[in-house]
Parts: sequence; C-alpha cells; structure tokens
Amino acid sequence: MIFDEFRKKWIVNTPEEWVRQNMVKYLNLHKGYPSTLMSLEKRVLVNGLSQRYDLLVRDRSGKPLMIAEFKAPGVGIDQSVVDQAIRYNNMLHAPYILISNGLNHYAVHLDMTAGSYSFLNDIPVFENLK
Repeated sequence: MIFDEFRKKWIVNTPEEWVRQNMVKYLNLHKGYPSTLMSLEKRVLVNGLSQRYDLLVRDRSGKPLMIAEFKAPGVGIDQSVVDQAIRYNNMLHAPYILISNGLNHYAVHLDMTAGSYSFLNDIPVFENLK
C-alpha cells in the first residue's frame, strides 16, 4: 500500500499505480502542472459504459486540457492503448493526450479544428499547453 498524496487515501501499489503516481509527481514538480487541476481515475461514460481515465488535466477555466493513460512498465504501448485513450478523449475533447508505461512516453497534440494530430518531442510544460 502507498499513500496517494493527490487523492488523500491509501491505495494498492500495483505496477500501473507506480507509473501513475510517478508521472503525476513528475508533471507537478518538473512540468508545472498544478495539482489542483489534475484528477485521477474518475468515471467517464464511453459508448454508454462507465470507464475510468487515469489522469485528466484541466486548464485554469476548468476545460479538459490533457488526458493521460498509464500502463505498467511490462505492458507495451500498442494501438489498443492508443485507442483506449482516444475513446476516453472522444467524450472529453482534450487537445493533448499523454500515454506512458513509465519507460516510454508519448505526448500528442490534437488540432480539433483541422482534425489532425502531431506527436511531440517531449511532454510540454503546463504553461505551454493551449
């Protein structure tokens, strides 16, 4: 068990949870993501089914800014993981997606107007997200 500083409760320390906890701390401490704008494992309806996203970052006005999907280090990042993040984001409409297994990290910017996307070289700092 580990204490989740963001959710203020004890949780089971699974490999995926380890990735989630460390990525949230990294985003907060090194990329300037305010903890008050991050929510962990909240429900979202996807095709009528209740699902849970791993992390949602909102902008200062409360709009979804980035959705993140985390996997355990032994789980490869494949198309099914990307599809999962996209399904969640179809409901949230965040312009950024982050996918990580703790070893490999992929940040994507979605241009909602043009209907296009681009992979980013690095996880952007919070203040550069638009």
